Amino acid sequence: MALTKEQRRLRIKNRIRKVVSGTEARPRLTVFRSNKEIYAQIVDDVTGKTISAASSRDKDIDSAKVTKVEAANLVGKSIAEKAKAAGIETITFDRGGYLYHGRVKSLAEGAREAGLKF
Repeated sequence: MALTKEQRRLRIKNRIRKVVSGTEARPRLTVFRSNKEIYAQIVDDVTGKTISAASSRDKDIDSAKVTKVEAANLVGKSIAEKAKAAGIETITFDRGGYLYHGRVKSLAEGAREAGLKF
């Protein structure tokens, strides 16, 4: 029986997570993309804690009437600023099983523009 899109994405996500993990020195930036919104978290996998999070539902991003790709760029910049405030310079990027284009790529580029290294 053929896999659904969600099952396929979860299989790819698990394959990525075997390799990518976040430490205290280099936490993991993970992305979740729904049809309407995009969410990003910086996670320390050793302690299992979320260091910071941002999404397109945040008031400053939601109030800006922009396209979904532009909103993803703003989320990337927002998460990078929060990471800088927490003292994080470098991260590992976890695309969450999504293809690296469109909103996921825009989020990553926004985080790089704001100064995160990955």
